[in-house]
Amino acid sequence: MSENRKIAEEIVKAVGGDENILSVAHCATRLRIMVKDKEAIDQEAVEATDKVKGAFFNSGQYQVIFGTGTVNRVYEEVMNLGLKGSTKSEQSSEVAKSGSAFQRAIRTFGDVFVPIIPALVATGLFMGLRGLVLQEQILALFGMTPDDISQNFILFTEILTDTAFIFLPALVAWSTFRVFGGSPIVGLVLGLMLVSPSLPNAWGVAGGDVHPIEFFGFIPVVGYQGSVLPAFIAGILGAKLEKQIRRRVPEALDLIITPFLTLLIMITLALFAIGPIFHSLENVILDGTIAVLEWPFGISGLIIGALNQVIVVTGVHHIFNMLEIQLLANLGSNPYNAIITCSIAAQGGAALAVGLKTKSKKLKALALPSSFSAFLGITEPAIFGVNLRYGKPFIMGLVGGGVGGFIASIVGLKGTGMAITVIPGTLLYLNGQILLYILVNVIAIGVAFALTWMFGYSDKLKNDVEK
Repeated sequence: MSENRKIAEEIVKAVGGDENILSVAHCATRLRIMVKDKEAIDQEAVEATDKVKGAFFNSGQYQVIFGTGTVNRVYEEVMNLGLKGSTKSEQSSEVAKSGSAFQRAIRTFGDVFVPIIPALVATGLFMGLRGLVLQEQILALFGMTPDDISQNFILFTEILTDTAFIFLPALVAWSTFRVFGGSPIVGLVLGLMLVSPSLPNAWGVAGGDVHPIEFFGFIPVVGYQGSVLPAFIAGILGAKLEKQIRRRVPEALDLIITPFLTLLIMITLALFAIGPIFHSLENVILDGTIAVLEWPFGISGLIIGALNQVIVVTGVHHIFNMLEIQLLANLGSNPYNAIITCSIAAQGGAALAVGLKTKSKKLKALALPSSFSAFLGITEPAIFGVNLRYGKPFIMGLVGGGVGGFIASIVGLKGTGMAITVIPGTLLYLNGQILLYILVNVIAIGVAFALTWMFGYSDKLKNDVEK
């Protein structure tokens, strides 16, 4: 029997057997199990299973942390046992009614924006690479200057870096329709209408070179390139409208009438009401975010760096995806990424200290890989498997994150993308910021490591916690 097969069998048994399991899914790091009876779960048995880095209930699911790569193999073995699999989105619909209204709203934000992130990650990497190859110092190594770069090459790089943000409303509307039960292709077309070349370009209007079209003498109509909220709200209303129309239209006419009326009504609402109102609100949110990030003396970096992983533990961190997208779309840079990468690195530093200091072979085998996972940008194994379990290492990680975030804010670090941090995140700082980026991460890791080693962990603490 393979090792992962044995782990799968032990997990199934520990959560109450296959008769207690409704469905199983997985994400990048966690096995997500929906169960009939929470009381039937043997928490200690789950956590004692080999390769398990922690387990907890969140958003109506029992989530078992394995880490990247491992979770895919364990999930495959669980499926081989004959259990019912489901996708994350299918499970999300199952738990949609659980939790408070605020928790449900945060889950919705995550369901809408998380699928868009890979495209924005790629765009951020393209920005970083462009910044690298266009640096005078790099070009000088090849005996070139910026004047030697052809305009065709510049155009090619602009295609790579600008496309996702130009058509961002299309991506948002597509994903919103998908989450709220509409036809994703209708959402995609609605989003494309919001950035139609027939409309005045939003960035041209912002720069003063282009003027909005005024309807009825007082309604300004523009394109919504790089915008999020208008497409998000239009997507919610459009998906609900489409379902209402479909219920009332004869089946024989559904293919013709439903998309026609949905697009006609929604683009009218989007251009004349939703767009002007929510684009203004979006600008207020963006201005507020920038104002906070520009607080003097590194205060914003200190606060955000210290509290970010607390927000991750609560599970509401997806709400910040929209803010990061807006920063990139409007500023072309993301100072928020530079701060939160320190909070992530610091949790890795705290877990590393635990792994090196403990004499427990099992804890070493848990803490050291978990710290490396954090250095790759995924903190759940380190947080839930090690730092939160013993308490003080998590707090020391928060302190390290605050110190690193403070310095990142002071020196003005700004990433070219989002969603990747620590070691992979170096690719977002190739435009002359790489040494400062490495410095703030090393400081965050070093502070968290030193504090955890000196004050945050001992095997006596471990024994007290596990009594």
